[in-house]
Amino acid sequence: MSGKKSLGRFFTENAVVIIFLALTIAAIPPSGLSFQYIIQEMITRLGRNTFLVLALLLPIFAGMGLNFGMTLGAMSGQIGLILAINWNIGGVEGLLFAALVGTPISVLMGYICGAVLNKAKGREMVTGYILAFFINGVYQFVVLYMMGSIFPIKNPAIVLSRGYGIRNTLNLENVRQSLDDLLMLKVGGFLIPVATFLIIGLLCVFVVWFKKTKLGQDMRAVGHDMTVAEAAGVPVDRTRIIAIIISTVLASFGQIIFLQNMGNMATYNAHDQTSFFAVAAILVGGASVKKASIPNVIIGVILLHVLYVVTPRAGQNLFGSAMIGEYFRQFIGYGVIALTLVLYAWKARQGAARAREGLRGGNSATAAAGTAAADTAKGGAK
Repeated sequence: MSGKKSLGRFFTENAVVIIFLALTIAAIPPSGLSFQYIIQEMITRLGRNTFLVLALLLPIFAGMGLNFGMTLGAMSGQIGLILAINWNIGGVEGLLFAALVGTPISVLMGYICGAVLNKAKGREMVTGYILAFFINGVYQFVVLYMMGSIFPIKNPAIVLSRGYGIRNTLNLENVRQSLDDLLMLKVGGFLIPVATFLIIGLLCVFVVWFKKTKLGQDMRAVGHDMTVAEAAGVPVDRTRIIAIIISTVLASFGQIIFLQNMGNMATYNAHDQTSFFAVAAILVGGASVKKASIPNVIIGVILLHVLYVVTPRAGQNLFGSAMIGEYFRQFIGYGVIALTLVLYAWKARQGAARAREGLRGGNSATAAAGTAAADTAKGGAK
């Protein structure tokens, strides 16, 4: 019986991973894609997306859930890239310049986001999502009206014909794959962007190290129980703001890495789905609103993007339309977020129910022990 319970618990705790693994395995044969092509795509997409997904970890450690506000960091990184293209700074230097410009902006955005989320404790995810829409309006205003009119733009190739505002699509040829090509190795027929993976590895090391620091321990304490942490002298609000600031800065760097790999930027909507796809990836890897790890990130990016690669071709081969696969991809992305949140709520209720049952059992045992003690006392009196 215990074996069945253990198996059931395993499937419950890993339901999302199991479902995605099954869907991926089922979709590969109809796609007709070779394993070599799929593996190369996975290597490319791991380098492109992993840094962004890792940016979600610290807010989860701090008990703030999934940071949909990371979109603010993505917008900061894009402003840095716009200025790098404006001043014609190319190569790795252009990426470093974009990161330097994006860092102070993302720190400011992270502080604003953290302060707002502190006013909405317990509702951080939806608040961050709505806040991203608000800041997106500010970003659109700056890029569409202020750049070229208030902020001088010297490069005519990126300005709209009216003389101000940035074009809808920017060619990032000056920085295109400059980080990936910095140290590209060919192993067994596969191209591996070693420099990109080294940066991702350094971020993983930073996350592991950071969790062991005093600030990292404070974040874990806050994530476990804010009331207890505050009673222990941990500055709860300050710690939560720092977690969001670091996450936002990392999202800025991650968006720069993502866009340099793509080679072009949709100025006004490249950031729209940043948090959505990052959140979907980490949830597919088996993370939850309260618990996540680096392996969750790696597994999630691989599973989600394998499915994204094979479903359009599978839809084309099975139904004669690649759009079927695209619709399925959107359905999968939103579906995994909804499924994970539903499972999290269900587990929380189950845990609360078990706790109540334990308390009832403890009270019954106490009452029984009290009755037995009374009977013994009466017997002794007789």
